[in-house]
Amino acid sequence: MEICDDELIRFEAEGAVPLPVSKDQGYVEHDGARIWYASYGDGSPVILLHGGNGHSGNWGYQVPALVNSDYRAIVIDSRGHGRSTRDARPYTYELMASDVVAVMDALQVERAAIVGWSDGACIALVLADKAPARAAGVFFFACNMDPSGVKQFEPSPILDRCFSRHTKDYAQLSATPDEFKTFVEDVGLMQRTQPDYSAKDLAEIEVPVSIVLGEFDEFIKRDHAEYLARSIPNAEFVLLKDVSHFAPLQRPERFSAAVLAFAGRIPASSER
Repeated sequence: MEICDDELIRFEAEGAVPLPVSKDQGYVEHDGARIWYASYGDGSPVILLHGGNGHSGNWGYQVPALVNSDYRAIVIDSRGHGRSTRDARPYTYELMASDVVAVMDALQVERAAIVGWSDGACIALVLADKAPARAAGVFFFACNMDPSGVKQFEPSPILDRCFSRHTKDYAQLSATPDEFKTFVEDVGLMQRTQPDYSAKDLAEIEVPVSIVLGEFDEFIKRDHAEYLARSIPNAEFVLLKDVSHFAPLQRPERFSAAVLAFAGRIPASSER
């Protein structure tokens, strides 16, 4: 029976299913922060990057799907998110992309397919732009690459439930559990002002890219996603029916199937 949490009622109450137990997890010290990671399974590596205000535990449904299909799944808590710390500098996608490369170096992963959700998608594409040799391909789910791609914010019960879960998780996981309000404000500033890629910038991205959007995404305009797919050489556009910005939680089997289809088209990634 397909898991279905379209209204995020289960997610608010319980979160995603817990990540599996990993014997390979810890922290990488990088550029003023401690970046938490966990690795599962063997095979070609796939890195999963979560969305803004969230953490790696939100990939609880997707990690087993990848491992059961003979991939190595690597999750990373973005700087200042989840278990990872930050310094006093403002958030930037470039800085967080460099954190991902640092984790790859520590794990001796030369090249990986990268699956990004929302802010994680932006981090993934920035990484692919700045360090194309490290990205075998990017699954770019539910994000913009310039400010014009964002819809006007409209409150909803689903967004309230997601924010409620993020609040609880931050208090439980963060090294600064009382600073959630400042954390959200700082992440929000980054989201409002970054990234700002032109069509020319997008045309210079060299790795395989899937631009993926939920049919009912609350934040990202469909025409922006289609524009990204047209502007990035050889990119494809994939529309996921009957889901929104939270597809990995709402219909996890459907989302995982799209991830596995993407990973299957990417040449095998490598470890050193």
